[in-house]
Amino acid sequence: MMTTSRSTVGGCHSGLKRPIAAHCLIFVICLAVGVAAPGCGAGSVAGPAPDFEAALVLREKLASATGATEAGEEKPQGTGWATLKGRFIFAGAPGDAKPLIVDKDTEVCSKGGMKLYDRSLMVDASTKGLANVVLFLRNSSRVKEPVPTDALVFDQKNCEFLTPVFAARVGQPIDVKNSDPIGHNTNISGTSFNQLIPAGESTVFTAGRETGLPVTVTCNIHPWMKAYAVFREDGYVAVSAPDGSFTIPNLPAGEPLEFQVWHERSTGRSGAISLDQPELKWNAKGRFKIQLEEDEVRDLGTLEVPADAISG
Repeated sequence: MMTTSRSTVGGCHSGLKRPIAAHCLIFVICLAVGVAAPGCGAGSVAGPAPDFEAALVLREKLASATGATEAGEEKPQGTGWATLKGRFIFAGAPGDAKPLIVDKDTEVCSKGGMKLYDRSLMVDASTKGLANVVLFLRNSSRVKEPVPTDALVFDQKNCEFLTPVFAARVGQPIDVKNSDPIGHNTNISGTSFNQLIPAGESTVFTAGRETGLPVTVTCNIHPWMKAYAVFREDGYVAVSAPDGSFTIPNLPAGEPLEFQVWHERSTGRSGAISLDQPELKWNAKGRFKIQLEEDEVRDLGTLEVPADAISG
């Protein structure tokens, strides 16, 4: 039986297969110790006597650098928690809300001549606050608060969803109610939830995965009914209030954060709102970056949404 001999000089082994990075490491070490060995190239390398201690130090440094490259760059992780707040206002004139076409179950949906209106653009008359802007952290390195066990109530009454836009955490129970005397079919797109909710009853839905952007909630029986839902793993999401204000507490501090901003009527791609905020590196995808210090409450102040950023 023929055997293949292996020689070892300063950590250089012949007859072993290694990745290219490891081969380069061996070659450099061989040069450092000033010896020739199989696997270190053909021929001989002239030089002083081997310095094995220096070679081992160099080997450890190169191995560390190679390992970091192969594993990929690690994102910096801070400590502590912080809060982000601000207020969206609409710079244009929203105009009058358009009435919806209600042509089914009118004894409930249009009781006493009641009209339902399009709520896709809700602007406070006195403050110009823009409601239902969704703001969420795109990726989080750590989370402070556990998933809430109390159910979030999502109700429908008078043939409209009482909450046009809502946010919940993945794993948080959502009590889908029907406060009408007629049945509704609630359909949350992107999920398996598409159920008939009988009059006066409710059922619990729990999102099993997060959504990249808000998804539509509709009623197949009453097609004018529409809302939006966003589900996030970490819960770092806010929906602006009627006065346009928002607050996201307990954010990871001391590290870069990137946020996504969305509105149903935004003219940006997939609902992205792009604002002229260069200090936040706000881009056309509706994203901006910020870093918060531990225990900081950062107020972005008034964020003005121009009229041409909203359609219709």
